[in-house]
Amino acid sequence: MLHKTRGIVFKTTSYSESSVVVQVFTEKFGLQSYLINGVKKPKAKIKINILQPLHLLDMVVYHKPAGNIQRVAELRQQPLFLTIPYDIAKTSLVMFLNEVLYKAIRQHTADEVLFEFLYHAIEILDRIESGTANFHLYFLLRLTRFLGFYPDLTQANYAGFFDLSSGKFSNQIPPHALIIEQPVTALWLNLLKSRFDDLNLLSISASDRRIVLFKILEYYRLHIEGFGQIKSHLILEEVLG
Repeated sequence: MLHKTRGIVFKTTSYSESSVVVQVFTEKFGLQSYLINGVKKPKAKIKINILQPLHLLDMVVYHKPAGNIQRVAELRQQPLFLTIPYDIAKTSLVMFLNEVLYKAIRQHTADEVLFEFLYHAIEILDRIESGTANFHLYFLLRLTRFLGFYPDLTQANYAGFFDLSSGKFSNQIPPHALIIEQPVTALWLNLLKSRFDDLNLLSISASDRRIVLFKILEYYRLHIEGFGQIKSHLILEEVLG
């Protein structure tokens, strides 16, 4: 049976001389693997260049609930990116966020709320002209809402510390080293209170941005089993400064 769904490309792996298996986070079925034949051929109907990380797709697919690898009937990039492929900062952001998403999202069932957040955020990244340097920090903190470990803001306005283990703000220093303390606590809270449209208003130095990102990745490792190490943030830091 054929189904129409939107999708977000997570990972493309060579399958044969001319074919690939692409892992796509779909609106209707969650994370799925699709075998696409002939994409490396010069006259391929589906071009390999539209299967780049975080490209947004309109898809017509065959779906078998028990299948490990699904098949595609039709596929096109929609909407077309206007800036991401041509802006080195945005391209680096996409590489980094894609690595995080690939490690963090594993469900093979629909999560339309999460999908809509990701899809909308990628569209925003493509169109924004300022605030790019803070985009990934806000995106990753906002993503925790959909992954189940969004920070508890109950005492946020009066706290000097954030406990990465419990996900709570506190006035008392926690009895372990998994914490954030001032002035980074204030930056953490400002990011949580921001919106995509306001990121250009956040003043965060390059050194503080590196600290916040380190703490965010530590937060993810604590709350996602098997999350492991992220490598592409080193390239991102070099590009963003």
